[in-house]
Amino acid sequence: MTEIITLLRCIAPIIAKNKHKQLQIIIQALLSMRGRITMLGLSRWSEKGGSYRTITRFFHSKINWEEINWMFIKTHLTKKGSVYLLGGDEVVVSKSGKHTYGIDRFYSSIQNQVIQSLAFLNLSLISVETRKAYPLSTQQIVREKKEGCIKDKSVKKSKKKKHGKVGRPKGSGNKDKKDIALSPYLKFVQESVNKALKRIDKHIDIVYFVFDGAFGNNPAVQMVRQCGLHIISKLQKNSALLFPYSGEYAGRGSPRKYGDAIDYDNLPEPYLKSDTIDEDKNIQTRIYQMEMLHRKFADRLNVVIIQKINLSTGKIAHVNLFSTDLTLDYKKIVDYYSLRFQIEFVFRDAKQYWGMEDFMNIKNTYP
Repeated sequence: MTEIITLLRCIAPIIAKNKHKQLQIIIQALLSMRGRITMLGLSRWSEKGGSYRTITRFFHSKINWEEINWMFIKTHLTKKGSVYLLGGDEVVVSKSGKHTYGIDRFYSSIQNQVIQSLAFLNLSLISVETRKAYPLSTQQIVREKKEGCIKDKSVKKSKKKKHGKVGRPKGSGNKDKKDIALSPYLKFVQESVNKALKRIDKHIDIVYFVFDGAFGNNPAVQMVRQCGLHIISKLQKNSALLFPYSGEYAGRGSPRKYGDAIDYDNLPEPYLKSDTIDEDKNIQTRIYQMEMLHRKFADRLNVVIIQKINLSTGKIAHVNLFSTDLTLDYKKIVDYYSLRFQIEFVFRDAKQYWGMEDFMNIKNTYP
């Protein structure tokens, strides 16, 4: 336990002296106790100075946890010259009752249904060398408009009335796909990413932002590009990807941009990068890499298609990964996207060891 006190010395300049001492007591209790992690349970496992009232006041005080997390990561967990990714994901924590701050109905991927819960956006620093994720910030997603909502439940979609001729209005020009209005949720994520990058500053270079398939669309891509990062994410398996047109100019009008649509059942052999067979599972894995276009995306995409073939049954499945960095090798795209799963271990630790499932808070105490 004395090692914890040594590790926490780095955050002493950015936290009040009494809070620093209380944090040491609470962490020691967290690592010692069993069962549900509540304030009452912590007080019973704490040493002198960790009464129930003290712990209650500690958790109701405003503490800049993002700054504390970064100071700890910067001091003990980062190394010059290593490659780091900025990863993001959402976590849903089941809660009951009516008075917990921000409680609503969110989709839980674990239970595969919408449940009464809290939702949090987590940004983590992922080390390619150690293959571990370190939490930078965790912000609650709140839907109430009065609290600065992410999604306003009171706003209903208006039904568009059809009138006049169907189709594109005469005289209208092409819209710039880079000039888009970000949704409240994307603005919320962008603000979180910019805060994290500002805090990291020049200590380490961040080039790539990794997120799941929820960011496999043009608005999310443009949001990430506005932050000065390249995105690595996943497209839908039936995405209407198109090859760039490589034929000759017809001599009139604007040059043709889009070529043939991709056929996922007959992927072109020239783009094949890897072909391996798992003899134990009798599965063949083929990896393709190509520059592709999509009518709803502003720029070309560096697409990696991972195709799995069951040699016993002949069934074929595939996954479409992509990046906005056209020079990134397919091996790194696959590796970097797979590292996104390390964030799940951050969620597991928060739920299992730090009381995320057990605590209830009825007020917003985030600074």
